[in-house]
Formats: sequence, structure tokens, C-alpha cells
Amino acid sequence: MVQMELRAEDSTVAAGKRLAQALHSALQTGAPVRPLVIYLQGGLGMGKTTFSRGFIQGLGHQGAVKSPTYALVEPYEFSDMRVFHFDLYRLHDPEELEFMGIRDYFAEDCVCLVEWPQRGFGLLPAADLEVELQQGQDDGRHLLIKANSKAGQACMTHW
Repeated sequence: MVQMELRAEDSTVAAGKRLAQALHSALQTGAPVRPLVIYLQGGLGMGKTTFSRGFIQGLGHQGAVKSPTYALVEPYEFSDMRVFHFDLYRLHDPEELEFMGIRDYFAEDCVCLVEWPQRGFGLLPAADLEVELQQGQDDGRHLLIKANSKAGQACMTHW
């Protein structure tokens, strides 16, 4: 388990990049870390999308990282994996995920970042990693990352 205080937005981005680096390191050792499901939890404005931006940029994405609030999912293609960033905040019923073919996103070569995972309860696979962002001291955030599987543990050993 990782716990840390994040003082500003750039430290939240840096934490996301650090997790991406841990994933790359785990992949280089041959650890079975894909598919990887990462739940991002925390209230509105706690930095879930900011953390995701850091993670996706840490994997090598050069362009903008948009919030998937209205589209529900934003895809990112890399040479060795696909990343899908979900934001289920506007989801009214978990069954809506069936209509978008949710199961197809959790393939062997994929990493899925899921904001508001509780809105997809019953249809989402279990999280390999849970990232929780809470209000910290002053205007900062408290970050907690917990591994729930062997894949998640493999990533965290490279943190």
C-alpha cells in the first residue's frame, strides 16, 4: 500500500506518472500485469482525472488527455498496450455499460482506468489497483494506492 500527500496539481500528475513507470518496470520484468484494472475513487474535484492524465502521459502520450465525463470512455493507443479511461459519473444505470460493449475493453493488452467505479457495480471486473484521492491538509490531497491482485502487487513492487 502507498500513502502520500499531494500538495498541488503537479504532484498529482507526478504520482500518476510514477504509477505508469511502475507498470513499465513490471512489464520489463515479464510480470503478468495486463489486463490491468485501476479504480479511481474520490469525490468531485479530488484529482482523479488529473492523476489519470499523469498516468497516460507517463506511458508516453504527447497530446491532451480529455476528461471522459460526457463520452464515458477515451481510448489511448500505445505500441505495447491500449489504455481506456472511463468516467462513469454520468452513468444512470450499470446496464448502460452492456450497450457500449464494456467487456470488450478489458482485453489482454489493455489497462483500464475507471473513475466512479461504483456506478458500474456488477458489470466491471474487480480492481487490480485502487487509487483513492481524498481531501488532505490545506488545499492538498491524500493519495492511497492499494493492490488487490498479483498484477496490482507486481506494479506496486516497482513503485
